[in-house]
Amino acid sequence: MQPHLIVTDLDNTLLNAEHDLDELTIETFQALAAEGHHLALASGRHFHDITAFRRRLGVPAYILSTNGAHLYAPDDSLIAEQWVPAELVRALVELPRDADIRLNLYTGDEWLIDASAPELKALHAHTGFHYRVADLEAHDGNGVGKVLCIGDPVALASLEQSINEALGTRVHVTYSMAHSLEIMAEGVNKGATLERLLTHLELPASRCLAFGDNLNDAEMLALAGHGFIVENAHPDLPRRAPGARRIGHHHPFGVAQLLQEFFELKVIAK
Repeated sequence: MQPHLIVTDLDNTLLNAEHDLDELTIETFQALAAEGHHLALASGRHFHDITAFRRRLGVPAYILSTNGAHLYAPDDSLIAEQWVPAELVRALVELPRDADIRLNLYTGDEWLIDASAPELKALHAHTGFHYRVADLEAHDGNGVGKVLCIGDPVALASLEQSINEALGTRVHVTYSMAHSLEIMAEGVNKGATLERLLTHLELPASRCLAFGDNLNDAEMLALAGHGFIVENAHPDLPRRAPGARRIGHHHPFGVAQLLQEFFELKVIAK
């Protein structure tokens, strides 16, 4: 079989309910790499967060981090990146928001947050990558890949409306989870970065398999020749990626099972 590109979201897609990798998933990705397929991890997570999972998989893989703001090769060399313009970061920081919404900035090296939020640490327990509390009001806005707002979905919906009214199409706004509102630069999304990666690899979209569960995966799933939506996905995602096929639940290993079927792999977890 000709080499394909397999690109997958992490949380609630490739990872299990404990935000970790199952052994069957690891074995499946190693079998795909051995057959010469290209692999990529596409997530709203920070690059340093994603690399921990790549090490666990034990395969060379491209990384589309921060919802596509950065694209890295398997050797960690940077292929492309796009920052949120500093003046827009400042505008987002200054925009009124509910007091319980936690404001976060993803910079090149750090995850900054405006106040402690211990409940977020469970999501990153298997990577060791954590936030640093900082005075975001004093941040100059430079070198920010995304602005992340975490809070009650109703409060986030109100904030999203304010962002759209204030900045319009100058930013790309999406959700990675119901309580996570993500804001990147205009035109930045997983689909746009996947298109760049396919060009880099000189592969047609018809030889790309993509997996996702939430709204920030929509553009990626719509672009891929074979888009797959996990059973536990956001209810609006199938409408945004109508050509994608529904597959099994992310827990424990719906993605691995589909890949074994598609590529006729015979993998048994050790």
